[in-house]
Amino acid sequence: MKRALSVFLIVPLLVFATLPVYAKNIQIKIDSIDIESDIVPEIRNNRTMVPLRVISENLGANVSWANSEVTLTKSKMQVILNLSSGTAMKNGETVPLDVKPYIKNNRTMVPLRFLAETFSCEVNYSNFTVSVKTEPLIIDDVKVIALQHEYHMTMGGVVQQIIGNAYIESIYNVLLENKSSEVETPASYSWQLNLETPGSYYKNGQYDFLDVDSNTIQRFDIYSLVRFFPSELLEEYPKYLIYDATTNKWYSFSETAMKSIIQLMETASKNGFLKIISNTVV
Repeated sequence: MKRALSVFLIVPLLVFATLPVYAKNIQIKIDSIDIESDIVPEIRNNRTMVPLRVISENLGANVSWANSEVTLTKSKMQVILNLSSGTAMKNGETVPLDVKPYIKNNRTMVPLRFLAETFSCEVNYSNFTVSVKTEPLIIDDVKVIALQHEYHMTMGGVVQQIIGNAYIESIYNVLLENKSSEVETPASYSWQLNLETPGSYYKNGQYDFLDVDSNTIQRFDIYSLVRFFPSELLEEYPKYLIYDATTNKWYSFSETAMKSIIQLMETASKNGFLKIISNTVV
């Protein structure tokens, strides 16, 4: 009778241990910013499970799907996860997972620690808060604290800063890697539209990578061709230019790269990594 009673008590405990514990009180922070999601974290096998896409994009990883396989890429790291598989591929090497990925409310749930440590992040737990610290961008041996972006409208302008390391690094790489052929300094370039000179350029934005004292380590300016003039007068001019203020050189730039930067900044804003410093637009 005692043996039967023991089995009766133990089996429910074992079953309960395999079920998820919903962690509504657990807060995920990346670089001190609270990460919000429509799916709350939960605990399985003592591992914090989080929605893949929202965490990955805030760590600077690109996410792509093919059937039941998801590929994460960032710099030289590539990770392939299969739903319900207990292993993952990291740069071609098979590694075990403490908990298999699974679907919850159309979201892929993955172990946070595996995801963070794969992309060289530091993870700490304290008082129901999981803090993930990403590596800062280093330029010429100087740590970048923020990316300051300035743009102008017809009346006034906006200065804003991105403070998430992953976003700063991603935007920096887009700027650096998409400098195409070097070009001559344009005859006319300004924050103001020049509607008198064919081949003039309008300054779309200024990107300053700042150190801890808010000094500029490196700066890039992006310009677009003023297309007010007949197309035959503009055929010889690139649509976009990028000015590297550090080297005082001009390069052609692609529209695709420009759209990538805009997308990154919109995502940073959506997730709380962008703050307005000043806004004089009227």
